[in-house]
Amino acid sequence: MQASTVTQKYEFNKLQKRLRRQVGNAIIDYGMIHEGDKVMVCLSGGKDSYTMLEILMNLQRNAPVDFELVAVNLDQKQPGFPEHVLPEYLDARGVNYHILERDTYSVVKEKTPEGKTTCALCSRLRRGSLYGFAEEIGATKVALGHHREDILETLFLNMFFGGSLKSMPPKLLSDDGKNIVIRPLAYCREADIAEFSRQMAFPIIPCNLCGSQPNLQRQVVKEMLAEWEVKHPGRLETMFKAVTNVAPSQLADRNLFDFEGLEAKQRQRQEARIDAFDLLAREA
Repeated sequence: MQASTVTQKYEFNKLQKRLRRQVGNAIIDYGMIHEGDKVMVCLSGGKDSYTMLEILMNLQRNAPVDFELVAVNLDQKQPGFPEHVLPEYLDARGVNYHILERDTYSVVKEKTPEGKTTCALCSRLRRGSLYGFAEEIGATKVALGHHREDILETLFLNMFFGGSLKSMPPKLLSDDGKNIVIRPLAYCREADIAEFSRQMAFPIIPCNLCGSQPNLQRQVVKEMLAEWEVKHPGRLETMFKAVTNVAPSQLADRNLFDFEGLEAKQRQRQEARIDAFDLLAREA
């Protein structure tokens, strides 16, 4: 075996172990998967969801708890969508799967004004279809392939354009209380996922609906974060730590922290203090 081949295999093994460790840590830290869970892995045909499925299958073989995986692809009836790619791949891998057919493409094109981005409506329709199907098949968890950069991009999108300080949590209860959503790739770098996907030679299916839209706000934020990381290596890691280390009293959300009650808390603490001089005087 050539030295270059040995080195490439060594680096790939390191990459795979790193992704496994990060996904495993995220699952443990947020209690994502428990004994008997049926995890619906949402598979879009992109690098992120392929990687999520592969790592979860890998972890499943050695996990201390027994859980089931079922892959689900939402066929949105986009023109030119290669319907054969995912079934052929999943059959070859021996994965239990469903192809859910919903013509959300026509709805998005009809409802979105000319020149406006389709992402918001497309995402809402896609999410509704997948959540409903998760109930149908008895899935206890819905796994989405969002990674570290997705979480940070969403944080800045909400700050810059939505006026709110929120992002994508690694684990979420849906608004109707019917589904628990998990993001096993929350700790993973997009660059690592891209390299893993390249070396695994996943049959990537591009999104023709939104991929070609110019001036997407998310793309602008993505480029901004990438530039920061180039100029200041490690900045994204630090920012992600900030998402997991929130100090409500140091922000300004009155629903999150009781600013009005600070005076009462101050009085309680003052009353509970032991004055050292008074104590010495009493002992004397």
